[in-house]
Amino acid sequence: MSVSDQKKKQIVEAAIAEFQEKGFAGASMDRISERAQVSKRTVYNHFESKETLFKAINQCLADQVNSALEVPYDRDKPIRDALIELGWAEGELMVSPCFMNLARMVMSETIRDPELAADMNARMTKLSIFADFMERATSDGRLSVQDPAVAAEQFLGLIKSRSFFPNIYANRVAERDEMDKIIKESVDLFLAQYAAPETEAAKKSA
Repeated sequence: MSVSDQKKKQIVEAAIAEFQEKGFAGASMDRISERAQVSKRTVYNHFESKETLFKAINQCLADQVNSALEVPYDRDKPIRDALIELGWAEGELMVSPCFMNLARMVMSETIRDPELAADMNARMTKLSIFADFMERATSDGRLSVQDPAVAAEQFLGLIKSRSFFPNIYANRVAERDEMDKIIKESVDLFLAQYAAPETEAAKKSA
């Protein structure tokens, strides 16, 4: 890592701590430079304003979300196993203290500012990836989904309603065994609604 990249990383980490402690409105570029142990000029060389810095943190969060979703659709894998693997693409984030702390900080600000919320949503590709999975599994006759986007929202909702939102507000992170149970129960509920008839028949004859 170059010296410039290292300083940028220090600034982002310091800004996350500052935003968590003071909120966006109360955060100070002076204190961020002190936390990062770099000059104020160095901070502004990398980020021209507090807004730019916050958007960079948004991008860090989005990058974590999007990189976790590199789960190829495998038509040869049993659909339950494939959905569990897809669920863990989300679950790995839910068991990461780094991600959850960052998400908590970003959420506290985006709730107050619709423009920041829109910027955050624009950086996320998660829903489209989940919807593509639903569409392909339906085309292969493994799921019976009328609206892939709605099914993707429902699948994510089953997982996040128990592993993300309660823990964000309680300032905790799910344990892996807890997350595994949530994902498997969510998959079974999802399949109860959306499994293709032949998939259900195969399960009963197994």
